[in-house]
Amino acid sequence: HYFVRSIDPINFDLLVGNRPVDHMLTTGMWVEKYRPSKLSEIVNQTEIIGSLEALIKDPTDMPHLMFSGSAGVGKTTTALCIARQILGEYSKDYTLELNASDERGIGMVREKVKKFSRYAGMVDVPFKIIILDEADEMTSDAQTALRRIIEDTAKYCRFIIIANNISKIIAPIQSRCATFKFTAIPEEDMINHLENIAKKEKVKADKKGLKAIYDYSEGDLRHAINLMQATASIGEISEDNVKASAGLTKTSDVDDVLKMALSGKIIDAREKMIELIKVYGMSESDFLKYLNSAVFKTKHEKISDIVEVIAKYDYRILVGANPEIQLSALLAELGKLEK
Repeated sequence: HYFVRSIDPINFDLLVGNRPVDHMLTTGMWVEKYRPSKLSEIVNQTEIIGSLEALIKDPTDMPHLMFSGSAGVGKTTTALCIARQILGEYSKDYTLELNASDERGIGMVREKVKKFSRYAGMVDVPFKIIILDEADEMTSDAQTALRRIIEDTAKYCRFIIIANNISKIIAPIQSRCATFKFTAIPEEDMINHLENIAKKEKVKADKKGLKAIYDYSEGDLRHAINLMQATASIGEISEDNVKASAGLTKTSDVDDVLKMALSGKIIDAREKMIELIKVYGMSESDFLKYLNSAVFKTKHEKISDIVEVIAKYDYRILVGANPEIQLSALLAELGKLEK
């Protein structure tokens, strides 16, 4: 089968040098260690979970499902919980999980999905489940092929299609699914969840540190847990440690870059910007994010023009232009605005 997340403990034990498996559980990735195994454990998403629990009470009536929403809010975890609750002990053998962004062509749909979805001596389960993650990265040809497979295998297969951007999924697939839109995790829910993990891991965490994790993760719980684990490796979960772990210790310097650029000191602004990126490891996208925040702090009279310039260069970097050249041009354009 193709159930990607299952690992043979015996082989895994050999891979890690015969360390006991339970040792790995206590020191492994927190994001996997604390991944919910039942729908009732999912953080937030109360309305969605209530609807899904009602749907799977009688699995034979369950339609194909589509989950949309931003990263790290529980879409894939929810799909895995549904598979586990419906299929029970057979979930590994009767669940196919594929990441469509890795295998996005029509070949993947025809070979793997079609092969798995064929009826073949199923035990006491209502149907097989196919989880197709990041389906919005599939080509339109692959989606058209998938549409036909969804139709042909409806008697003994259910699809759970997961997409960050639902508008990239063709209408015929959308119309065949019950759609659930996941929201970003609210601050209070995320901080409570992080506090629980910190207690279980016996890590000291203060409110300011957890708030800094929330601010940086922007509602992405997976990112938040990973950042908390990285922070815990250098000490307690404090605001300073979170910033150090995330490479954010120099965020206040972005304010200085903005002031220099707006006052026409382009060379000084560029030197400071390159120092932040090359020496302190701030990513170009983070630099732009903090530059955008700095603009709103200044209450500049040309705030709309400045934000428009930042957005233009953010897009250019996203599509693959040279970041250093583009950020230098951004600072030069900000210098012209003041004149």
